Amino acid sequence: MSRAKDIAKKNALRIKRKRRVRGSIFGTAETPRVTIFKSNKYVSAQAINDVEGVTLAAVSSKAMNLSVNKENAVKVAAQFAETLKAAGVETVVFDRNGYLYHGVVAAFADALRDNGIKL
Repeated sequence: MSRAKDIAKKNALRIKRKRRVRGSIFGTAETPRVTIFKSNKYVSAQAINDVEGVTLAAVSSKAMNLSVNKENAVKVAAQFAETLKAAGVETVVFDRNGYLYHGVVAAFADALRDNGIKL
């Protein structure tokens, strides 16, 4: 297989996982859905109220001038936890967005828990 086919297959499998997980996760105003996105350069997250279809809070490592690795994911999650607390959110539903719960995604979720956000 060529490299392009490998990448296409990998992305297709992530989208398949994403749709499967999103079928059972739903955010409300009291417990918004926190979704994470990671690229090769940055990581970002947002808290979404699916009832009204609005974003309650968002954070990006690009705005903080941080690259994507586990240590920086912890810093981004700490900033995001402060933003969530300022919005009056203490409990969230975590949407890993089709990514495996490993590495950056796991570090982000653990850092949210460490900063007082219940997942």
